[in-house]
Amino acid sequence: MRILGIDYGDARTGLSVSDPSGFLAGSPSVIHEWNYDKLVDKLVDFIGQNKIEEIVLGWPKNMDGTAGPRAEKCEKLAETLRERTGLPVILWDERRTTVAAHDILHQSGKKMKKHRQTIDAVAASLILQGYLDRRRHEMG
Repeated sequence: MRILGIDYGDARTGLSVSDPSGFLAGSPSVIHEWNYDKLVDKLVDFIGQNKIEEIVLGWPKNMDGTAGPRAEKCEKLAETLRERTGLPVILWDERRTTVAAHDILHQSGKKMKKHRQTIDAVAASLILQGYLDRRRHEMG
C-alpha cells in the first residue's frame, strides 16, 4: 500500500511516498505552487500517477493543541482531497516537524540558505514516517 505524506505550505508543498509495504517514507519532493486550485490539480495527478491508496496530511496545530488558521487551511485541503480522490485523508499532528527537519538538514551539513529548497520534503518525510511508525506499532 503506497501512502502519501504531505507538508502543505503556501508556496511549497512537500511530498513523501512510502515504499509499497508501507514501512518506510521515501521519495521526497516538493511542488512549487501558490494557487490552491492548481496545487490540488497537481496533487490529484501525483496521487493517480503514483497509485496512492492513503494520504497523511500534516496538521499544524498550535502548541496548546488548538487549531489556528494554518491548521484550518489543512483541514480544507484534506476535505478537498477526499472529495477529488475518494481516498482516506488522515490529519497528522505535525507540531515540531519543521524544527526537526531543520535539525536534520543542519546536521547533514546543509547551509541555512539551502534549507528552504528541501525543508518541506524533509518535513513531509517526517510526517509520513511518524504515521507509518504509529500504524505499525498499533497493528502489532
